[in-house]
Amino acid sequence: MASIIATRPAQKRADDYFFIAMALLALVMVFIGFARTYYLAGMLRAKLPSPIVHVHGVLFSCWILLFIAQIALVSANRVDLHKRLGVLGIGVAALMVPMGFAVLVDAVRRHAVFGMGLDALFGQDVLQLSAFAALAFFGLRARRNGPAHKRLMTFATVALMGPAVSRWPFAFAFSSVFVFFGIIDVFLVAMIAFDLWSRRKIHPATIGGSLVILFMQIILIPVGHLPFWHQVTTWIQHF
Repeated sequence: MASIIATRPAQKRADDYFFIAMALLALVMVFIGFARTYYLAGMLRAKLPSPIVHVHGVLFSCWILLFIAQIALVSANRVDLHKRLGVLGIGVAALMVPMGFAVLVDAVRRHAVFGMGLDALFGQDVLQLSAFAALAFFGLRARRNGPAHKRLMTFATVALMGPAVSRWPFAFAFSSVFVFFGIIDVFLVAMIAFDLWSRRKIHPATIGGSLVILFMQIILIPVGHLPFWHQVTTWIQHF
């Protein structure tokens, strides 16, 4: 019995360190991607193409900061504040999806030019937003199950890493699609390895979240090049 009691605080400390590290890694990835055009450009003073992109940038940044704050609060045993701040997190998550769609529509109407093509960008970003929405929804539903909740919310954040990594100023990140996805999949590998090390088995939320991310990555490019997206973007441009 004494050994079991001693193991639980050790398990909690390991969880705390691991998930804080994951949250900080997400912050670093996002900062690298948007440093030049947003964070180091003055944020609200940055020369972005439209006001709606500014709103999107603020919401996305708030999500990352809330993600870090929520993990830190649990680590500090301030579950009461974690729950209160969680209400704000629900609001931010609920706004991020429609705001993401609004930014995509704005890009189409501005006839923005991207290396992958506007049709592909629209289709792929819709898929990433959908994955975020699904993972965040199930993560919030599992909020009474701490281990599942924090894993699903982590995977929800990972689902949004694509646009940040695609803006990295490092050529190696785009040497192939496998390298690009491999950078993002560091989160998945780390989560699986942590589960095996700390629990001797993979948590069901880790399995589910990893499968959603991997499935999204597998179909991302084919789905983005479907003729349907050309019809959608053409309709938006002439609406």
